[in-house]
Amino acid sequence: MQGRGLEWAAAALLLAACSPSPDQPGSNAAANAAASRYAEKMAGAPQPPPPAKPFAEADKGAFLEYAYAYPAQAAAIPALVEKFDKARTTLKADALRMAREDSAAAKESGFPFRPHSLETRWTVAADTPRFLSLQSDTYVYTGGAHGMTGYDGLIWDKARSRETSVKALMTAPAAFATAIRDRFCKELDRQRAEKRGAPVVPGDDDFTQCIDPLEQLIVPTSKDGRLIDGMTVVIGPYSAGPYAEGSYEVALPMDAAMRKAIKTEYQDGFVK
Repeated sequence: MQGRGLEWAAAALLLAACSPSPDQPGSNAAANAAASRYAEKMAGAPQPPPPAKPFAEADKGAFLEYAYAYPAQAAAIPALVEKFDKARTTLKADALRMAREDSAAAKESGFPFRPHSLETRWTVAADTPRFLSLQSDTYVYTGGAHGMTGYDGLIWDKARSRETSVKALMTAPAAFATAIRDRFCKELDRQRAEKRGAPVVPGDDDFTQCIDPLEQLIVPTSKDGRLIDGMTVVIGPYSAGPYAEGSYEVALPMDAAMRKAIKTEYQDGFVK
């Protein structure tokens, strides 16, 4: 059967060879290309895998509203697919068990049960030739006055085909903290003042003092997809201000001091 297919492909190629060239009238370049692809396929030439698709799961039940999603860039990396699939399966099972236990306890006490929520969505912060940087936002509600939002990050080193971390990229955490601290504190206070409608006056209140950026999520970012050109410090509720102020995102463009605090073997992935 394969030999018959090769005969057909050869005939198609022969006809293509006798056809006018692409710059002549009556050219059929698309048919020629299709015939070539068919011949390669029948000859057993390796075919490129189909493009990866983003993953999204959503389920709304009597006890739990659940969602989990990650982008196509992550779906194209088997190790990340395995990691995310294990995480979502475990998280969903744990959340559903907790919701059912809460429902039973509420019924026994004569209180109404409020369905729980767990929603995690991964998005791309940078996709460069060297790094894939992802950030996740997770919303959790367990029946209280309000839900909470948490954040996580992941860095995939394409050159080494392995997962890494921001701190693994640093020469030393202390050096990196020193490189960004002044800019970070200034921008954080600017955003605080904007939300509060008044300048921030440092005092004993934790919400008027600067915080340690290395205790927060740090996400490498890229505007053009060529090199990492910035770091964003993502700060959840209660860390830099009261719950009503929500989260903070302090974007810091790369500068010489920050780049110097990155290990030499990773600097080719960062702007100069």
